[in-house]
Amino acid sequence: MKFRSQTYPTRAAVFAAALGLPVTLLLALFLPGLWLIGAAWVAAVLGLMALDVLLSTAIKRMEPQVDAPGSGYVGHNYDARVTTEFGPGIPPRAPEQRLTVNDRLSVTPTRARADISDGGMLSLFSLRTELRGTAELERIWTRWQGPLGLIWRQRIDPLGQEIPVTSDTQMVRDTAAELFTKDANIGQKLQNLRGDGTEFDGLTEWLPGMDKRSIDWKHSARHGTLLSREFRTERNHNIVFAFDSGHLMAEDVENAETGEAMTKLDRALNAALLMSFVSLKIGDKVGLYAFDEKPYLYAPAIGNTRSFAQIRKVSARIEYSTSETNFTLGLSQLAQNLQRRTLIVVFTDFVDSTQAELMVENMARLLKRHIVIFVAFRNTALDKLITQNAQTPKEAAASVIGDGLMRERDIVLKRLERMGVNVIDANADTLNMKVLNTYMLLKARNAI
Repeated sequence: MKFRSQTYPTRAAVFAAALGLPVTLLLALFLPGLWLIGAAWVAAVLGLMALDVLLSTAIKRMEPQVDAPGSGYVGHNYDARVTTEFGPGIPPRAPEQRLTVNDRLSVTPTRARADISDGGMLSLFSLRTELRGTAELERIWTRWQGPLGLIWRQRIDPLGQEIPVTSDTQMVRDTAAELFTKDANIGQKLQNLRGDGTEFDGLTEWLPGMDKRSIDWKHSARHGTLLSREFRTERNHNIVFAFDSGHLMAEDVENAETGEAMTKLDRALNAALLMSFVSLKIGDKVGLYAFDEKPYLYAPAIGNTRSFAQIRKVSARIEYSTSETNFTLGLSQLAQNLQRRTLIVVFTDFVDSTQAELMVENMARLLKRHIVIFVAFRNTALDKLITQNAQTPKEAAASVIGDGLMRERDIVLKRLERMGVNVIDANADTLNMKVLNTYMLLKARNAI
């Protein structure tokens, strides 16, 4: 992309030129024959400025190279290095650089003084990822003075460099590592894929206590010893995480253990990424889908653990929204996208009965071909309102209203359960493991 350039005087040049004006005026009033001295002063300053332009480093040679992270986790700090090779000759004087970004990032310092050495210079910036999504490095501004210090030369380079900012998957990797550790109790359960399912895995020597129905009599006769068939949980299933990114999911919820506040959408993404990592590890395929007032993201299911990085980058495109969720359009479009039986994990929230009715109706259509896990966030604010010790009529009325809303919510969740939906109504601190345990339970039952 083409850069823009500017040249303008420094404060010293403006002050020097301005100093010649009163001198010229005084000479013109009191010594009219010498007024040309004042004019010559201004002309000399302008001439020195022109000379400074000629002696300064050429703008074309000051091409910056930005080294920034290719992706990042929300709430983390990263370093960005800006190097500029200007070659031999008179080095730029007092070089400064400024990096502009979009609202997903913050930059410190606002203006960096570049260090010069060996025909080049270096500026260091610290980037902090403020919001999940697609961060962008927009422009790099470089300015420097001529050797006389009378002019500024400035170069503005558009960058357009995008950095996907995702949920912190270090938590995902740490939790998954614990789950897959052979010494961990739940890890043993995850490792124990044999014995469950209907997919043939191999033969092993039959021992007393094993199910006699598992004996393979044909191979036992051939080898002269009793052999038992082993089975494993089926793999290669399709799993699609469907995210409602409407305005209700942009609400912050607090973790009761850590006190950390995070949007419902970000917490849903954390749970989905953890389950994705485990699912890919045990052989299933994972896809992503997002909708608010209309569908705007669909990433078909892909497999193997190396795909996790791609899934993480795609998740950065799931945006916060202020729109009302359209369940009819969102879920019907999802059903059209899926060509085979799929485990669909829907992360959403609802408040009123009308919205819930549309949601339930569309869930029923999905259940005709697919398995559905419905994940909602427990409304801890309503729980506190209901269980509070009311001291005033106003507090008592608020408790009664809150109890009515919670009853309506429970009725909707019970309806979904009766329909065959696997419902999770969890707090922020228990959401990740509840989603993962529900998935593992469905795998153990061969329900997918």
